[in-house]
Amino acid sequence: MAKSARQRNSNLPQPIFHEPVFSEGSFVIDPTGFATQHPSDSRLYQQLANRLTKDVVAVPKMRGQPDSLFTLADAYGPHGAQVVDIIEQAGRIVFHAIGDSGASNSRKYGNEITVADQVTADCLSAESNDRPAFLFHLGDVVYDFGEPEYYYDQFYEPFRNYPAPILAIPGNHDSFVVPGTPAAKLPLTTFARNFCATAPAITPEARSLHRTAMTQPGVYFAFDAPFVRIIGLFSNALEDPGVISSDTVKGKKRWPKVEDYQLAFLTAQLKKIKDEHYSGAVLLAVHHPPFSYSPSSHAGGSGGNHGSSTDMLRQIDAICQEAGVYPHAFLSAHAHNYQRYTRTVRFEGQDYDVPFIVCGDGGHNVNTLVRGRQGQVPPEPGNGVDVGYLDSNPAIQIGTPLLLEKHDDTKYGYLRVSVDAEQLRIGFHQAGSGSLPQSRFDMVTVQLSDHTMVAN
Repeated sequence: MAKSARQRNSNLPQPIFHEPVFSEGSFVIDPTGFATQHPSDSRLYQQLANRLTKDVVAVPKMRGQPDSLFTLADAYGPHGAQVVDIIEQAGRIVFHAIGDSGASNSRKYGNEITVADQVTADCLSAESNDRPAFLFHLGDVVYDFGEPEYYYDQFYEPFRNYPAPILAIPGNHDSFVVPGTPAAKLPLTTFARNFCATAPAITPEARSLHRTAMTQPGVYFAFDAPFVRIIGLFSNALEDPGVISSDTVKGKKRWPKVEDYQLAFLTAQLKKIKDEHYSGAVLLAVHHPPFSYSPSSHAGGSGGNHGSSTDMLRQIDAICQEAGVYPHAFLSAHAHNYQRYTRTVRFEGQDYDVPFIVCGDGGHNVNTLVRGRQGQVPPEPGNGVDVGYLDSNPAIQIGTPLLLEKHDDTKYGYLRVSVDAEQLRIGFHQAGSGSLPQSRFDMVTVQLSDHTMVAN
């Protein structure tokens, strides 16, 4: 006797689907609360305070060769070729990006739902030639420490109606290991089961929902879609700074637990772009931001909840310079707000205007850019201010000083990215601020051929 759908679902996590499934197929109403009670981790944070600044984790090596690509067609499975053809016929691709979406308690849950519902509504209501093809998550999918029991509440349930692939790089909260965690529940093991599976399958974390695991080749990977290539790096488990390698200097490893897989991977990917004369947009995505605002020494207040990872950026810059390829834009999260910088680099005899964007307000929290001292209200930076002091000791020649072009530290939101054969456009949309285009707070446009900014 053939098994019913209900009986087949009871056998999870067997791969009952032979192709990816992204949503429930029919609209499912918002949940009213967590299915699993999430305790407050404030006491645990205090106990782990020192570990959060020194405990890195080993980076699992990706499947395949360092120069291999995971494609949009791969993500869609049997229908991939048709999806790619539609995008190429439209002459552009659109996608979403968010970071730090996980709501670690019921008080924060509504904010995550608001963001998830707005990107879902965008997918369902947009015209076919303007419909987002995927969502790229910039890390911290699940708080507080990537526990498998919270994936349902913080990922699968909020995005239950999102009708497209969701790719991700892990954040520090998706990778930090609480002492005593069983091997089967290590955060990166759970992350890999849900985002780096070898074939589509419903995981135990999805419970009753039907979104299948993504099949990206690792926690770092290169994603190739029409008009755009995204190089995603895993910046490890520290609160700060971001770590992508052992950081070996004169034979001494600062982070001996971390292999240098990602340095070889980035080198290979940039060489591939150079050898192919790739003409599309090249984006680099990493959880920890290369730049995050902190006032200069003479200004009042202190920096927000997370700082810049300039050592990590120096390693990236050195590889870019050697390869002769520099990304059109950098995307990051971690700091719980929106920040957009312009960094002008002198590259191969030309000035490249490169947006560095932080979008870490995907639902978990929103933090002010500046914290006051001694009860005083600190001054907020203006738009277009010189923050060259953040770009300390660069490994690449800098043109004009680093500028903080625009920021938002009061609203939750997400990025809506559009790329065609000539331009890259990155817009930040505030969640809960109405439908498109009313929700758009900021936009930057980059000319692909010469890496110059274009007035919006």
